Amino acid sequence: MKAFTTLTGLACPLDRANVDTDAIIPKQFLKSIKRSGFGPNLFDEWRYLDHGEPGMDNSKRPLNPDFVLNLPRYQGAQVLLARENFGCGSSREHAPWALDDQGFRVVIAPSFADIFFNNCYKNGLLPIVLAADAVDRLFRECAAAEGYQLTVDLAAQTVSTPAGQVFSFDITEHRKHCLLGGLDEIGLTLRHADEIKAFEAKRRGEQPWLFA
Repeated sequence: MKAFTTLTGLACPLDRANVDTDAIIPKQFLKSIKRSGFGPNLFDEWRYLDHGEPGMDNSKRPLNPDFVLNLPRYQGAQVLLARENFGCGSSREHAPWALDDQGFRVVIAPSFADIFFNNCYKNGLLPIVLAADAVDRLFRECAAAEGYQLTVDLAAQTVSTPAGQVFSFDITEHRKHCLLGGLDEIGLTLRHADEIKAFEAKRRGEQPWLFA
């Protein structure tokens, strides 16, 4: 998993509440479990004017010119601004995979659906909860200034605007530790590989019949 320390990145505003995981990555794309290649199908039904299916050449599909992700000013965005209850619906882990594959490292919203919120941390994506009035301000400033960037400092737990306004956010110490170190659940386990091997060797000696 990619570590997260600090990021200064272009913000992109998705001004819709209750965005569910089927909107983030539609169900027909869930056949793959490779964790990569989902970026072009992020928000597929809003992003394109036709119906998407796995295996299509997305470069030849008609784009929706009014969808925010297709606007030239937001190309390369790494911070997604969202509204309340982002990531509701089914528990598909493909949703954070698609956001990550598109290049997003941070999602800022007033609230998130619980399962999506947890899945973000497991995949190196930082979901930040800010008060609704703070998120409103970020939306207004982003709309008013092309090239609007936000700086996110995980160690300090802050989001800073170009004008110098600083917002603090909460995160548990465990989640913070894992993101700073780029440690998913497998990575955390592998840090104890020597202890696991020693335990297995001891168990083999004490209970050899289990390994016959």
